[in-house]
Amino acid sequence: MPDVQFDRYYRYEDLTHILRGYAKEYPHLVRLESIGKSYEGRDVWMVTVTCFAAGEDRDKPALWVDGNIHASEVSPSSACLYLIHRLVTEYAKSPDVSYCLDARAFYICPRVNPDGAEWALADKPRLIRSSTRPYPHDEEPIGGLMEQDIDGDGRMLMMRIPDPSGTWKVCPEEPRLLVRRDPTETGGQYYRLLAEGLIEDYDGVTIRIRPKKERLDLNRNFPVNWRQEHEQKGAGPYPTSEPEVGNVARFVADHPNITGGVAFHTYSGVLLRPYDDRDDKAFPAEDLWTYQKIGQKGTEITGYPAVSVYHDFRYHPNEVITGGFDSWMYDHMGLFACTVEIWSPQRQAGIEEYKFIDWYREHPLEDDLKLLKWSDEVLGGRGYVDWYSFDHPQLGPVELGGWDRLYAFYNPPSQFLEAEIAPFADWLIWHLLISPRLELYEVDAKPLGAGSYRVRMVVHNTGWLPSYVTKKALAKKLVRGVVCEIELPEGVTLETGKPREELGQLEGRAYKPVAPDADDATEERAKVEWVVRAPSGGTVKLTARHERAGKVTVEVELQNGY
Repeated sequence: MPDVQFDRYYRYEDLTHILRGYAKEYPHLVRLESIGKSYEGRDVWMVTVTCFAAGEDRDKPALWVDGNIHASEVSPSSACLYLIHRLVTEYAKSPDVSYCLDARAFYICPRVNPDGAEWALADKPRLIRSSTRPYPHDEEPIGGLMEQDIDGDGRMLMMRIPDPSGTWKVCPEEPRLLVRRDPTETGGQYYRLLAEGLIEDYDGVTIRIRPKKERLDLNRNFPVNWRQEHEQKGAGPYPTSEPEVGNVARFVADHPNITGGVAFHTYSGVLLRPYDDRDDKAFPAEDLWTYQKIGQKGTEITGYPAVSVYHDFRYHPNEVITGGFDSWMYDHMGLFACTVEIWSPQRQAGIEEYKFIDWYREHPLEDDLKLLKWSDEVLGGRGYVDWYSFDHPQLGPVELGGWDRLYAFYNPPSQFLEAEIAPFADWLIWHLLISPRLELYEVDAKPLGAGSYRVRMVVHNTGWLPSYVTKKALAKKLVRGVVCEIELPEGVTLETGKPREELGQLEGRAYKPVAPDADDATEERAKVEWVVRAPSGGTVKLTARHERAGKVTVEVELQNGY
C-alpha cells in the first residue's frame, strides 16, 4: 500500500512515487501512464482505474477527473489521490465501487500543471496563475513591486505603510484589522496596503505593481470560444498552444468513451457549471435540467452549492470567461463537465450567505470579525498575522502582517484537508454511475429449417443518461449510434441482414416524466436480426458497441432446438 497521507501536500517526486505505488500494488485495477510533458519537461501522469478483468477501459463508459491546472491550487491533486485511494481500497467491499469499476472506468489526472505546483510548494514559494512559461513576452519586466517573502519567514503577507492618501485605517472595533476610510474622511492616520515584496527602481514617490513574467492562464487555453490577448489575458497565442492543455485535450478527444468530466480547483467552496459566457437560455432544456440534477446531487453529498458561472461566478458584470475546460467539454465534446472550487474560508468562519466573487469587492465588517475569530480559535492565530515592524530596503519602516493567504485561503490548511476532500469521492462515483451503459437484453438463434437460423440480438441502455449523453452532442452529430456486428465461422453464410448494422441512439431514464400515467416506451432498447445458413451448425459471434455506452460480446451456438 502506498504511504499516502491526506494531511499534507505532495511535491512532484513524492506524488510520482505514490502513483507508481498504486499501480504496483493494484495492477488489476490501476494503470499509470504519461499523457505528455509539461513546459519544463515533467511527465503529466494519468491514472486509469477500472477492473481490467471485467473489460478494457476503452470498452466502458468513463469519467475524466483532474486537478491542479492552476499553480497554487494544490489541494485538487489531493482530491484526485483520495478518489484513487477510495476506489482501490473499497473495490470488492463497497457494492457501488465494485459495480462502478466492473462496468465503468475513471481517468484521473491529479496534476495537470506539475511545473506551477512545484513553484507553489517550494520552500520559498513563487505564486503564479498557471504555467511557468514566460508569456506574453520572454524578457523580465522592469521595475515595480515584486511580491516575495522579504523577511525569510516562509510567508508572503501584506505591507502597511503610513500614507496620508492611503485607503485604509485601523478598525475601531478590532485594532488588528484595517477598514476603508470613509469617502469624505480626513485628518486621521491612514495606510497604504501592498503585497509583501521589494520595489525595483523606486523613485521615492510612485509605486506600481510589477507584472509577473509568467501570465498564462491554462484554463483559458481550451478551444471553445477562445479569444486573443487583447480580449482575454493569459489565453495563449492559440487554442491548446500550451502543452499541459494539449495533453488533456488530446487524451479526451482520443477517448470517446468519456461521458463526463470534473476539474478540481480552489477556492470558494462551490460547484460550477457552464456556461461561462452566456445565459442558461442557450442550453437545450434537457441538458440544463440534467446539469441541475448533477449539481443538486453534488450539493447533497458535499454541502457545496451548485451554480452557473455566467449567472453567479463572474469576476466583473461586464466581462465573461471563455476557453475554459468545462465549457469546452460540454460545448465542443457534448459531455457534462463541472468545476469544483475546493475550500471556503468564509463558510469555515460561519459566513453562510455571500456572493462568491462580489464578496472580495464589498462585504460587511462583521464578516472580517468572524474570519479573524476563526483564525484565532481554529487556526491558532496562523491565518491572520498581527502587524509587526520591518525595515524595508526601499520604503524604510513598514509593518508586515494581515492574512497569510497561502496558508488559510488558497487551499485548506493541511489539518483540514482530508475532511474537505473526502465527500467528493461519493459524488464522482455517482457521477460515473449515471453514464449510459450498453448491456445485452436478449439473444437467441431460432432454427428455420434446412440449416437456416434466425439470429436475434436485443441490447438496452441500463444507464440513467441516454447513449449520446447530451442533447448538444445529438444536435452536433458528435456520437455514432449503436453498432452491431456478426462474425461467421467458416462454412456459415449470411442470407439476410448486413455484417454490420447501425441501430441509432438509446435513451436512458433521465428524461422520463415523474407522472405515473405517462407513456414509457422502450426507447432504451434496440433489436437486430440476421438469417444465417449453417448446414453443419457452428458458433457465431455477436458484438454491440457504442462509443460512450460501452461494448458487449456474446457467442451463440447454432443447433437444432436452441
